[in-house]
Amino acid sequence: MGLLKILDPIRGSDILSVGIKLVLAMLTGGFIGLERRRKRRPAGFRTHILVCMGAALAVAVNFYLADLYEGYSKLDAARLGAQVINGIGFLGAGSIIITGRQQVKGLTTAAGLWASACMGLSIGAGYYECALLACIFIYLTITVFNNLEKVLTSRSRNMNIAVITTDTEVLRKVKDKLAGIGCDIYDIEITNIKNLANETPNAVIEMHLSERRQHSGIIAEVAVIDGVISVEEPE
Repeated sequence: MGLLKILDPIRGSDILSVGIKLVLAMLTGGFIGLERRRKRRPAGFRTHILVCMGAALAVAVNFYLADLYEGYSKLDAARLGAQVINGIGFLGAGSIIITGRQQVKGLTTAAGLWASACMGLSIGAGYYECALLACIFIYLTITVFNNLEKVLTSRSRNMNIAVITTDTEVLRKVKDKLAGIGCDIYDIEITNIKNLANETPNAVIEMHLSERRQHSGIIAEVAVIDGVISVEEPE
């Protein structure tokens, strides 16, 4: 731990320490945000930088007040940080959307913003090594683990598909096709039927497969049905 003592002089609330904290927050927050921007998510590079720097600044201000005023309780040093954790919810909620196909998207981005804020709190408190480790683990979670999740779920016996068809009659063909290849359908949610007319209805079909098989193969078999506009497996 002797090597880490080198960082002790820049863990305080002087202008040099604060400058280092903000630069580190910018770098780590931007590193996470770049991955989100690469996937065209609503909260990307600049948003993650601002969240992380803002959180770091909030804690730095708290420590500055603790040093400035005698008698200011050191136990209050986490007060502004707690408000950051509560306040970040409005950004997270804004990045979560429900698409027209009843898919919920943005949960990972929202969680990443919250984690970036916590990373900023660590930086603001001068716990640099913790923040750097967190940055690495957060990045691994949203990149490597994303691919791992796809591998683990690609042959799961539970599967959902989102289908857009020309009319409801095509949905019956889709249902018959899935039943014919061993899919046990236990729920179908149909939307986008205007005034009970058969105008390109969207359907989310939940099913259980009789045996393990590649989901991409099932999607391919549904896609070739005449009248199917698009079919995909929601994330």
